[in-house]
Amino acid sequence: MAKLRVGVVSPEREIWSGEADMVIAKTVDGEIGIMPQHAPVLGVLVEGGVLRVKREGEGDLVAAVHGGFISVADDEVSVLAEVAELGSEVDVAAARDALDRAQASVEANQEDADAALEVKRARARLRAAGEEV
Repeated sequence: MAKLRVGVVSPEREIWSGEADMVIAKTVDGEIGIMPQHAPVLGVLVEGGVLRVKREGEGDLVAAVHGGFISVADDEVSVLAEVAELGSEVDVAAARDALDRAQASVEANQEDADAALEVKRARARLRAAGEEV
């Protein structure tokens, strides 16, 4: 069976690269699933999204992805994230604390766009770590 070549990068570092059977990401147009021989596509990733890379014989690779782009061409998938963090790297206690603080800020001021963004990011980090939010 054909495989995808996948690379996930952020400005700070290469997050992950390798072969996969499927990639699932959330774009501003909705969720997209990429399999081998997918048509070329360029999508804009949402803030607070979760990227899932399905690999045969291994567990899914899951990452919190905050903005950026996904590009697909010739069985190559490039995820160029503004900020990304593997689920296995998430400090769950710190993410829960950040979520609580951000939610309190939103409750105090409904118009606090920065706090609303932090809520999305903290939830994505927790989902990537396998936590219920």
